[in-house]
Amino acid sequence: MTAPPFDLTLWTASHLKRVERALERWIPLTAPAGLAASMRYAVLDGGKRLRPLLVMGAREAVMGSQAESPTEQAMRDDAALRAACAVELIHAYSLVHDDMPCMDNDVLRRGKPTVHVQFGEAQALLAGDTLQALAFEILTPLNQDPAEPAMAPALQARLCQLLARASGHAGMAGGQAIDLASVGLSLTEDQLRHMHRLKTGALLHGSVMMGSACGPATATAQAALERYGEAIGLAFQVVDDVLDVTADSATLGKTAGKDAAHEKPTYVSLMGLERSQQYARDLLAQALAALDDSRLTHTHALRALAHMVVDRSH
Repeated sequence: MTAPPFDLTLWTASHLKRVERALERWIPLTAPAGLAASMRYAVLDGGKRLRPLLVMGAREAVMGSQAESPTEQAMRDDAALRAACAVELIHAYSLVHDDMPCMDNDVLRRGKPTVHVQFGEAQALLAGDTLQALAFEILTPLNQDPAEPAMAPALQARLCQLLARASGHAGMAGGQAIDLASVGLSLTEDQLRHMHRLKTGALLHGSVMMGSACGPATATAQAALERYGEAIGLAFQVVDDVLDVTADSATLGKTAGKDAAHEKPTYVSLMGLERSQQYARDLLAQALAALDDSRLTHTHALRALAHMVVDRSH
């Protein structure tokens, strides 16, 4: 009997319902001097939630590779949910800071005013700082609630390590530093690739690896998921560069054409539009080939997410 085709829309709705509920619960309703309002504004009611979905997709891919007891499965599922929320909080904090006048100076994000426009620069800075701290708090539960599965300390440490590396000097923050230092400069293709592997790719790659850490996986599967995450992380930025010149602000939910206006090096400025579009397709093929090599059988979500990254219109 032929299995029914995979429905990404249905799968996404199911997982995002859990993620949104958890974010609503874990982002505080009260914090000093109105800080909670700016935090919740930055995270809730907007965004593609691609990074949480990659966590969930990777967890799903590895969970069938070895037997798990019901208790262990509940613990690992809870860990994946925490990882999904934590990586979204890091992503949200990075957007809050990137949009500020000292960096990209943008006024539109996710179809609404950026956090510093809505709440002021000082509040935006503090909101970003607090979201970053909250991400690691979520990954290190005290395991005091008997109603919640207790997360193993080793898994807590591993998830924190993956997220810190993806978001720090060797990842997102380092890439942003290169980006700011490259305004008005001509980069080689290798230099541009290195910058985007850090700035954008590291957190997407980290999302995949955090999801895979929440389940037993062979060395072969882990290596293949590494390659998948790297390809998807770079493909996302290539498509972003393409959309910056082909879509309008209303479609993107953020200011279109800002890279060219700020004289930032992009794939389109370096390779041209047609070559950039082809490069995105090549990276998609690399990601799908990596999943083939993984020998995992539950990769439908990761495959569909790879297509979504490359085929998206915003």
